[in-house]
Amino acid sequence: MPSNSIATIGAAATLLALCAAALAGPAPWYQYRSKIDGQYACSQFPLGPGWERAMGPYKDSRCEKLLLAK
Repeated sequence: MPSNSIATIGAAATLLALCAAALAGPAPWYQYRSKIDGQYACSQFPLGPGWERAMGPYKDSRCEKLLLAK
């Protein structure tokens, strides 16, 4: 019987992980400015040491629709 309870716990953990993933929202977008030439780029993740976060968060990949804070 111990192997049956382990399988039940494993199935429950998998179901819980799937439910949590279903509730997760998309990552916000931020506008980043190049430290070298001042160009802007829109990204969900930091672009590296040569970039600094300029504005955001945004709802869209064009960094046009600001995400309102809750």
